[in-house]
Amino acid sequence: MVAVCVIWGLSPLYFRALSHVPTLEVLCHRAVWSFVLFFGILGLQGRLGLVRAALTRPGERLAIAAASLAISGNWYLFILATAVDRVTESSLGYYIFPLVSVALGRVVLGERLSAGQWAAVALAAAAVGLIGWGLGSMPLIALGLAVAMSFYGLMKRFVAAGPMVSVSAEIAWVAPLALAWLIWRGGADHDAATWALLIGSGPLTAIPLMIFAYAAKRITMGTQGFVMYLNPTLQAVVAVAVLSEPFTGWHVVAFPLIWLALAIYSAEAVRAERRARRSATSAAGPATTVM
Repeated sequence: MVAVCVIWGLSPLYFRALSHVPTLEVLCHRAVWSFVLFFGILGLQGRLGLVRAALTRPGERLAIAAASLAISGNWYLFILATAVDRVTESSLGYYIFPLVSVALGRVVLGERLSAGQWAAVALAAAAVGLIGWGLGSMPLIALGLAVAMSFYGLMKRFVAAGPMVSVSAEIAWVAPLALAWLIWRGGADHDAATWALLIGSGPLTAIPLMIFAYAAKRITMGTQGFVMYLNPTLQAVVAVAVLSEPFTGWHVVAFPLIWLALAIYSAEAVRAERRARRSATSAAGPATTVM
């Protein structure tokens, strides 16, 4: 899981090298080459039938299509952020995404929030509002990234297929459209290095998702949530230290508010996980020794 977050956190450097290519074209290549890799692996495993089944189940098919739209929007905004010197803002989006998910769960699913969760959401909203007021415009890329990822997570609740199959099915929705757009646009006059980067965007997308899918089954949700903050932290470091993006006084005030909100949220998640574990242990009852 740490390796996945390091790859994601450093990926702005990769996509910055493609900033001379239109964002939509980079997105289409990312989808097409991810499709090639995912379906090649599933084909070797003899599991393509599972993808076909997921795409033909009526309720699940709609959820997968919506998830595909959400993750495509997330990818587009992230690529755009790297191209227009807004990586600091994209890191903010990934920081606030868990808190937007909590709020979305309350609005859409009617989930009850604890006092700590309400406090975390309020602090995150205050931080975003502070940056918007201080810089004269709302961080729309950050909000878009957070909302897209939150909606993606919501749609995944309605998908019964396993992680690898469901992600492949999501890419199957968008890849044909991406390929059609690339063909319609015609052959781009890129040099060999650019073509290598465009093709490499597929493995850069697919391999971390595969690792994440398997790692998520082997660690607790609390650990997973904590490690996931490594991604936006590295993005912020890359933005300021490597890409020389400004980190204003407003950021100096707003980011600690986000970190405080995440600390409260994480503490609540750990407590909830411990309560669930204790309840499961109590429900199981004392162990019985059979002689």
